[in-house]
Amino acid sequence: MLVPALLVLLFCLRGCAGLSPYFLQQPEDLVVLLGDEARLPCTLGAYWGLVQWTKDGLALGGERDLPGWSRYWISGNAASGQHDLHIRPVEIEDQASYECQATQAGLRSRRAQLHVLVPPEAPQVLGGPFVSLVAGVPANVTCRSRGDARPTPDLLWFRDGVRLDGATFRQTLLKEGTTGSVESILSLTPSSHDDGAILVCRARSQALPAGKDTAITLSLQYPPVVTLSAEPQTVQEGEKVTFLCQATAQPPVTGYRWAKGGSSVLGARGPMLEVVADASFLTAPVSCEVSNAVGSANRSTALDVRFGPILQAKPKPLSVDVGEDASFSCVWRGNPLPRVTWTRRGDAQVLASGPTLRLLAVGPEDAGDYVCRAGPGLSGLRGGAAEARLTVNAAPVVTALHSAPAFLRGPARLQCLVFASPAPEAVVWSWDEGFLTAGSRGRFLVETFPAPEGRGGQGPGLISVLHISGTQESDFSRGFNCTARNRLGEGGTQVRLGRRDLLPAVRIVAGVAAVAMTLLMAVTGVALCCWRHGKGSSNGSSSRGPEEETGSSKDQGPIVHTDHSDLALDEEGALETKDPTNGYYKVRGVSVSLSLGEAPGGGLFLPPSSPLGPPGTPTFYDFKTHVGIVPPCRLYRAKAGYLTTPHPQAFTSYIKPTSFGPPDLAPSTPPFPYAAFPTPSHPRLQTHV
Repeated sequence: MLVPALLVLLFCLRGCAGLSPYFLQQPEDLVVLLGDEARLPCTLGAYWGLVQWTKDGLALGGERDLPGWSRYWISGNAASGQHDLHIRPVEIEDQASYECQATQAGLRSRRAQLHVLVPPEAPQVLGGPFVSLVAGVPANVTCRSRGDARPTPDLLWFRDGVRLDGATFRQTLLKEGTTGSVESILSLTPSSHDDGAILVCRARSQALPAGKDTAITLSLQYPPVVTLSAEPQTVQEGEKVTFLCQATAQPPVTGYRWAKGGSSVLGARGPMLEVVADASFLTAPVSCEVSNAVGSANRSTALDVRFGPILQAKPKPLSVDVGEDASFSCVWRGNPLPRVTWTRRGDAQVLASGPTLRLLAVGPEDAGDYVCRAGPGLSGLRGGAAEARLTVNAAPVVTALHSAPAFLRGPARLQCLVFASPAPEAVVWSWDEGFLTAGSRGRFLVETFPAPEGRGGQGPGLISVLHISGTQESDFSRGFNCTARNRLGEGGTQVRLGRRDLLPAVRIVAGVAAVAMTLLMAVTGVALCCWRHGKGSSNGSSSRGPEEETGSSKDQGPIVHTDHSDLALDEEGALETKDPTNGYYKVRGVSVSLSLGEAPGGGLFLPPSSPLGPPGTPTFYDFKTHVGIVPPCRLYRAKAGYLTTPHPQAFTSYIKPTSFGPPDLAPSTPPFPYAAFPTPSHPRLQTHV
């Protein structure tokens, strides 16, 4: 009670003296951390009365120790007018508006706002401390700060000390309006390189400028990262190549798949593949696909395969009219790229280089086969060639073929060879009084046959044959025209018929007849000799010589029987007679025949030589093989020799063919299919006593 009384007394004395109370120092706004001490100053002058503090208008009391407020007190020298308010430790509820009042003087200080700062707690990262992400897949990482931090903290992201941008800030309020929590969401698309990376979320505010950190480690799940290599990368065709497929993955690899040009390689499952290189590997790369639980990835590589030329586009045959242009093309591929040249078959001259050959205003001489040739390239690599035929359409080319001479009133045949592209519309034979294209007319018959292939590009060939039945004198003096035509024109040639005389054939026949007669007489004499010898032996005249026996037999006439039975032809072609005496006399008879043809006019017709073969082909039957048979007679003299028996039907008639056949172009075959010479029947000579 004494102190207030003194203060009142002092106030009265000063009032009497004329001094008014005033503030020497007023409280100001203060920011203080939670748990620290807050001091609000208040100093009065010329006032010794009661001083009190209010909190948000509520009086705390006038005592210095402020009973009822355990953490509050007033300090300072009251006599000097110092009345500072202390709060320790500061709590959140201490945040308020404070005022210093001189109640007896009616003075109030300005309001001082006490701000209590609450530092943030360490933030929390959802899913930490190891956050599992999938590489290549966008993801959000959330950092959250809870509690009554004042002011609201900032949440920042750092990696390796570098702040990361792109975070989204979000704040949640409580019902009372206070801050409930704050979140920061970091959006990122991680890669496999982010596996094991450390991210830091920092909560920072005015209450804690240094902030508090929370670190997390990224655990990346990612599909395989593949590397594919080939050894060797450059290889010759046919050599072995090894492909190696390496991969890193989280979680681990579960499988491998190999493909070539998009098609699976059957049986290949591991990280290694061995193949034999060929040309296809240059354009069809090999790929390796590796899989795990997250996904798959693949890599591919192409080999540098060295190989020789391979034909991709073959040149096509051409058929053009004379005077037009012709163009061939062919495509080769190879590694290295082959050099392409064009030549004509049979000629080494290079006509062009490159994939195209162009011939301007072609003529018949340009017809033929053209070769597109690809060089072998590197040493040891093969080359290649492809051909195409150029057919030049032009007027027919007609050539006369060799025709055998003919006998008067005998058959004849004339031939011509026709090459034409396009094929001839008709082949016409013409002479003085007429013409014939096909079929027969009077003595004339026309047949057409395909000809052997001519020079390349000449077009298809034909042989036209004009048959003449029963030639006349006028046929040998006039020409026969063979003409062919197509849409581009016509061509022709003249064929003349040669004549063969009968005189050589008559001479040959006469000579053969004389020889046959001589042989007949000789054989008859030998037979008589044998007969006489046999008779003398039967009378016991063994002392007489052969000459005597022969002379004494003049009066005895032998009995000769002739039998015209056929001779048997053995396997070796020899003619052997059958002995009716069963070997008693063992007389062997031999005959020789010559078969000749008979011309329609009554003369002998000898088959001509082949129309296409060289002249001089033999036309007579060779009978020499049937001469030289040793007689079995005991009186045969080695020095005298022997003669064979002529056949009375040694000359047979020519059998006229019933039809004409196609021409035979072999040099040894006659132009007409004449009937084979018939085997004549031979008489058998029998002598007996």
